[in-house]
Amino acid sequence: MIVRFGYVAMSTVIQNSSPSRTMTMKSFMKLNDREAAIRKLERLAADNLHNTLRLLKHSIANNIRVYRMTSKLIPLGTHGDLSDWDPYPALKDNFAEVGQFVKKHGMRVSFHPDHFTVLSTPRPEVLVNSIRDLRHHTNMLKAMGLSAAMKNNIHIGGAYGDKPSAAARFEENFQLLDQDIKERITLENDDKTFNAVETLAVSRNLGLPMVLDIHHQWVNNEGEEPWTLWPEILRTWDTSLAQAGSEPDKPLAPKIHVSSPKSPTDIRSHADGVEVAPLLSFLRKIAGSTPHLDVMIEAKLKDGALFALMDELSGYKNEGVRILDGATVEVSP
Repeated sequence: MIVRFGYVAMSTVIQNSSPSRTMTMKSFMKLNDREAAIRKLERLAADNLHNTLRLLKHSIANNIRVYRMTSKLIPLGTHGDLSDWDPYPALKDNFAEVGQFVKKHGMRVSFHPDHFTVLSTPRPEVLVNSIRDLRHHTNMLKAMGLSAAMKNNIHIGGAYGDKPSAAARFEENFQLLDQDIKERITLENDDKTFNAVETLAVSRNLGLPMVLDIHHQWVNNEGEEPWTLWPEILRTWDTSLAQAGSEPDKPLAPKIHVSSPKSPTDIRSHADGVEVAPLLSFLRKIAGSTPHLDVMIEAKLKDGALFALMDELSGYKNEGVRILDGATVEVSP
């Protein structure tokens, strides 16, 4: 099994490269000239896209082809008081440059809309905001000229005192989405509410690909081992929504998230790095059934954690692990 590793949004190696520079609405309102304030937002967004491109170049220099972009590329991009603002004309070239680099180097990029984006909500105003946020993320990917193979990963959301009803509401509200939003969604199990078994059920009902978070599964499960769910999770990547935008001769590989507990007393928070042993145990269990896998590292040290993990994996060369490049390994069962 060929495994590619990626990291989330920020670099702890490259200095002064934040792609998340922002402005609060309070600061925006303090600027008396609204047009000047909007131009400032656009300059911040241009800087964020420039730093995203820097991070992508840094990634490719280190053979990293899996990367999650920050949702904060456009400051205040979904704020209700700025609904009349269209940032894309001013940022057209910036978005295009990022997208061209991604396509040129065969990268896999994604977004992870935040926890306020919940389709299981019973509140109409929260649903409206959630759909608006998914539209925003989809529009950014489209502005980059990227196909629907580049996804937005979300959780089911809250249970609101009745988990079966919340899951049914998610499925119902999902049908309200435009097709171009639907085909870019992946669904992930969470660490407190919807476990992997429950998330898999919703994924199968909707034909959505499921991203298994093995840390979340460890702290929120029904007693199952994660690899016992893998055959069914793998099948969710064969659906039309899962493969939307992928090339016929290059099907989109399944994806998982990996992180490690911060401490024995804080098992849900993420540690600086990733423990090799439990990750490698899982990878070996699924290697026989899975030709290719992409792994998103959700550790505090970001790319630094990836580099440290690769260093550790190099010590397993005689135990079924072959290093292929700076961010890719081959794992044998």
